[in-house]
Amino acid sequence: MQTTSSTLSTPSSPQYSSLLLRYLLRDKLALAAALLLAILVLAALLAPWLLGDAATRLGLRYRNLAPFSAAHGWLFVLGADTLGRPILARLLVGASNTLGIAAAAVALSLTIGGLLGLIAGYSERWYSHVILRMADIIMSFPSLLLALIVLYTLGPSVTNLIIVLAITRMPVYLRTARAEVLEVRERMFVSAARSMGAGSIRIVLRHIAPLVVPTLITISAIDFATVILAESALSFLGLGIQPPDFTWGAMVANGRGYLSSAWWIAFWPGLAIMLATLSLNVLSSWARTVADPQQRWRLQKLKRARQ
Repeated sequence: MQTTSSTLSTPSSPQYSSLLLRYLLRDKLALAAALLLAILVLAALLAPWLLGDAATRLGLRYRNLAPFSAAHGWLFVLGADTLGRPILARLLVGASNTLGIAAAAVALSLTIGGLLGLIAGYSERWYSHVILRMADIIMSFPSLLLALIVLYTLGPSVTNLIIVLAITRMPVYLRTARAEVLEVRERMFVSAARSMGAGSIRIVLRHIAPLVVPTLITISAIDFATVILAESALSFLGLGIQPPDFTWGAMVANGRGYLSSAWWIAFWPGLAIMLATLSLNVLSSWARTVADPQQRWRLQKLKRARQ
């Protein structure tokens, strides 16, 4: 048990990947979540080139086609929307926009929030207090309301959507990074580096940041699901990505007027949003269990129970 814990704590170890895979195979729910997310990522990367034309081409004779209509081809297995476009193709292509916007927003908020958190946690000067007050101001507004106000003022676009989502989620990373830095900066290796003449920038980037980044990455996996839901809500309200581009949230909005006659138009993209966010939450919970030596025994217990 001691060897496993020490090996997991060093990602550069040759056994690190095999140990993670072993733990993943022991948790069937986390394995299913990882496989689903892998399929979504492949769809986001390949579907725009393979199915882009099929997802946007109109076919009015297939308008509101019911699902499981195999006679019209495998693309229509989930039915067609109000303009006769196959929902399966639109789901796969829409994954590119949905996951791409969420990934860009999370990466931007993690980078900016993490850097500001490092500064606010290590420095005790006036600008660290200014950073905290800015985070408090952002957090004082409901994130969805703030996004609605900004997008209504600036106009809906992919760039504005990413910036707004990043700003609303930035305080999470800022406060987490600051809390980690406040604890790490009091350790002996930081005092030793300072006594040897290392500058503040070198101490923060070389010695403190590598210990803070893993925590921020773990949080980003959870936050990814939140950003997907926020983007879907904004697209549902018409302030997200605009036609001819589309996301899962926009697909749900297109089908909300046909819930009684063509429920499948809104059901399948809604199900995709639910499964994606659920898989992210399950996988992030598994990652926290693996990273915590005090909780890792649960995976060992799963193995003994199957034996």
